[in-house]
This record gives sequence, C-alpha cells and structure tokens, in this order.
Amino acid sequence: MAVSLKVEERATRPRSLRNKLRHEGKIPGIVYGYQVESTPISVDDRELMRLLRENGANTVFTMDLNGKKVNTLLHDYQSETFTRELTHVEFLSVDMAETTEVETEIVLVGEAAGVKAGGTLAQTLYNMVVSATPDKLPENVEVDITDLQIGQSITVGDLAAHADYTIITDADEQVAAIQGAQEESAELEVPGEAAEPEVIGETDAE
Repeated sequence: MAVSLKVEERATRPRSLRNKLRHEGKIPGIVYGYQVESTPISVDDRELMRLLRENGANTVFTMDLNGKKVNTLLHDYQSETFTRELTHVEFLSVDMAETTEVETEIVLVGEAAGVKAGGTLAQTLYNMVVSATPDKLPENVEVDITDLQIGQSITVGDLAAHADYTIITDADEQVAAIQGAQEESAELEVPGEAAEPEVIGETDAE
C-alpha cells in the first residue's frame, strides 16, 4: 500500500537551517535511489509520525519531487536518545516492479496450549527479513502459537509460505518456545541415626 507524503526541498547550508526546521516542526531528510538524484528535503514531523502509526514502517511513501512522482521507503532515521524524536530521515526511491529486502516485526498471536498447561512462553526472535515488491511488504509477520505445547518450539522454517513475500531469515532460527513450569524442589531432610552421647565413666580408684 502507498500513501501520499508531502515534502519540500531544502537548502543544506548553513547548518543552522536544520535547527530552524526542527523549531518549525519539520524533520530534515534526504531522498535518493532509483531514478532520483540525491535530494535534501524536509517533512512535517506530525504528518510523518501519523502515517507511520497508521500504516507501519514498511509503507511506500509517494512524494512529489520537482513535479515527478517518486515511490519511496523509509530507509533509515536518526532520533534523540531520550525523547526518541526524529532528527533526520532517509527515504530510498524504489522500483515498484522489483523486489526489495526489509526487516519486519514478528507478532505472536493466540494463546499457546502449553501456557494454559502451566508452561512459560519465550519469544526468541522479534524481527525477520523478508523480500517482496514494495507494495507487498508486510507491516509485520503474524505467527500463530495456539497449538504450541510444553517442550515445543517454532522456527522460521515452520512458518507457512506467503503469496506476497518470501522470508529471507535462516529457517533454523527459533521464533518462540514453551518452557516447562519451573518447580522449586524442596530439600528433603533425611533423618540420620542419632549420635550416642559420649558417656564419661567414673575412673577406677587407685
């Protein structure tokens, strides 16, 4: 799915312009890639965050650059360490007919039978790499764990093939497992034979 994103070309000098943009609620960025010269841009902070929340990070963003329609993916970004606010974004122009590889989130769905039986769910893989044309890239990959029993696990290779994308991550990678309930074993005290008290006898008189 593609969504429209309004961007504006920006100057790269002086450096103070970046701070000015941020004060205006805009994020400096750049667009490069397929049939596009590297172009500095700015994008409205709130608009971009809204589109990301509603559509996911693997959405195709369609933008207008000098009257040319360009399809892009959010390729990279920088953010503040504490506030997590975006400070710079990179968009990669893509050919909608060619496949591309991206990382996507793994979402476990269902309540595992093993958890109902007292086991503990352990998710060991949270993201995987998939390949697809830009319009078919998934926001996430759902993994059904409903039938997972205690002692069982799901690997990437166990996941069913999907018509829209191909999973690139190694098939041996474990996604999730159900561990047995940890039982605290009480230490049993085994009573031993009582030691006979030492008897101090009377010494013989000389």
